[in-house]
Order: sequence, then structure tokens, then C-alpha cells
Amino acid sequence: MTDHRSDAAGFAAAGAPPAAWAANGDPSKRPKDPWSRFGWLMAVIWLVFLIYPVLALIRSEAQPAWVAVGWFALVAFIVLYVVGFMYGMRNGQIGGAVQPRQWITFGALIGCVLLSIPAESGSALSFLPFIMSFASYGLTRFWHWTTFAASVAATGLCVILLPDGFDYLSVLVIVILLGTVNTVSTWLIMRSSEADRLGLELATSEGREAVARDVHDLIGHSLTVVGLKAQLVRRLMDTDPERAKAELADIEALTAEAIAGVRATVAGARASTLVEQLAATRDALQAGDVSLVVDGAAGALSASQALTAAWILREATTNTLRHAGATRMEVRITPGRFVVADDGSGPGGREGNGIRGMRERAAASGAALAVSPGATGGTVVEVDW
Repeated sequence: MTDHRSDAAGFAAAGAPPAAWAANGDPSKRPKDPWSRFGWLMAVIWLVFLIYPVLALIRSEAQPAWVAVGWFALVAFIVLYVVGFMYGMRNGQIGGAVQPRQWITFGALIGCVLLSIPAESGSALSFLPFIMSFASYGLTRFWHWTTFAASVAATGLCVILLPDGFDYLSVLVIVILLGTVNTVSTWLIMRSSEADRLGLELATSEGREAVARDVHDLIGHSLTVVGLKAQLVRRLMDTDPERAKAELADIEALTAEAIAGVRATVAGARASTLVEQLAATRDALQAGDVSLVVDGAAGALSASQALTAAWILREATTNTLRHAGATRMEVRITPGRFVVADDGSGPGGREGNGIRGMRERAAASGAALAVSPGATGGTVVEVDW
């Protein structure tokens, strides 16, 4: 029995929920990636090590009623843990707000453990690694520490008070090691999440500066030309009315062009997320009789990467509509990689301001951008982080 209990706790420690519970943001907008949908299978795999409480129930000398309660508690624990694991992976946020459902599940898990004690005695300690992992990855930091301390205390008391207490000494060591691992891993996850948030804020700030620069350059140039032409019109009104009318027509054209440019810039700035920019790109390409094929989900990129990809997609769309003469554009999104390809005339000999701007934005986000001819023609823009 000693080895069984130690192995149970040790192997169960490996079942700690991974970093997938660190996802932030609105759960309704979180991408349904394969890990979020099927990662709960990890919980099912590691629950095999609850075989030791099963063996304890089979060999239990407690009253039949308590043994029946123990079986019920074990089955309920498994169901609650797997369901809580699934819900936590899809909606959890380490260190942040916790949904009421998770608190209820946590309390029910503890209740199942308490109900199993009369029939299992010290073997109920095999549940502790699961309880600790649930608290560490699915609840708040306060409850991580509280559960850690309570688990160490409970195991320590078993070592001291039970007649065969020293049999559980290895379990105590495993509980302490698991708590340490959970502490370090959740801290790293929270720091990674914070770094990603700061990266998004930085990318957003740089994007706003770029928009301000674009508007300033556009308005500054247009107003300078309009001012000069207005002065010329004033001088020509009496001496050359026909030329004055022509200059007024130029002023109208310049004004309309400036307004259109500002609107386009602001519209691009509003499409601040990759999902929104994909929708805007689809509409723009449809108006130009260009089809769009998207392979992958925006959620494959981090928040800061997706913001950079949105800006690059916006510029690539503009280039395709203006210069490529394409009939089809394809966007491929995978973790750490973003590709835009069209079947147009291919890249020109010189890089224009648009491609230079894309390179600058990619470099600012720590990515490398490559523009090359496609295998069957057209242009391929590749961004790798």
C-alpha cells in the first residue's frame, strides 16, 4: 500500500493542467483551437492514477455504507474534475476573475475527497495533486497558496498522527514538489500574459503614431498645394478667368483626394484587429472582383502579432488592388507565421513605400518580412516571428 499511495500522488502530479488555462480576454471571442477543444483528454489520461483509491475501496474494511459513499465520491470527483478541466481551458484566466462555476466545482471536489476518507483513510491523499492543480491553474493566486499550504498541512498531519504515518512521507515530498512546480509555472504564465499585453499596447501605440504620421503628411501636402493654387486663382480671376477656373477644378480634385485619403487611413486604423481586417479585406477585394481564401484562424497568432499582421494585410490588400491585377488572394495563418499571396503580376523591381512600411512594422514586432514571386506567378508576402 505504501508504494501505491506514493506512486499515485507522484503520477497525479504530472496531470497538472498546462498553460492553456492562461488564455485572456472575452471567452466568446477566444479561438476554438484544437488544444482548447481536445486538451481536456490530458485530464482523462492522468486520472488513470486514481486506480489507487479504487484499490483502497476494494480492500476497504469500512462499513459497506461508507464504501458505497466512497465509490460515489470517486466517480463524482472524476466527472467534476474532467468537466472543470474542460471549462477552465476554454474560459479560464490565471490570476484573474474566476467564474462562479469554477468555485462550485472546486468546493464539490473537496467535498468528494472528504466523503471518501472514511472508506479510504490515508489513500485519499491521492486526490490532493488534482485539487492543487485545479486551484493553481483554475482559481486565483490566493487559493493557489491556500490549497498548497492546506495540502502540505494535511499530508504532514497524516505522517505525524496516523499509525502508519511514515508510509506517507514520500507523498508529502511529492505534494511539496508539485506545489513548487505549480507556483513557478503559473508565475511564468502570468508574466508571459503580461508581456503579451504590453506588446499589444506598444504595437497599438506605434500603429496610432503611423496613422497620425500618414494623416499629417497627406493633409500637409494637400493643404500646401491648395493654398498655393488658391493664391494663384486670386491673381488670375481678373486677368485670366479660364485658367482660374482650371485651377479651381484642380483645387476641387485635390480636396476630394485628400478627403478620400483621410477616410481610407481612418478606416484602416479602425480595423485594429486581424479578424476585423480580414472582413474589411474581403469586402474590398469583392468590390474589385478578387476572391479571398483564408487558411487558418486569427487566434493562431498572439495579440501583438495579430495586430501587426492586420496592418500588413491592409497594405498588401491595397497593393493587390492598385498594382497586381489579381483575381485571387490567399491568406495563410499558422502560429508565428502569416502569409499573403495573390496571383497578380508579381513584385516590381523596386520596393515602394508600401513594402518598406510593411518591413518596418514587421521589424518593430520582432518579425522578418519577405516579398517574393509566387511559384506560379503573383506576389507572396511572408511574415515570420
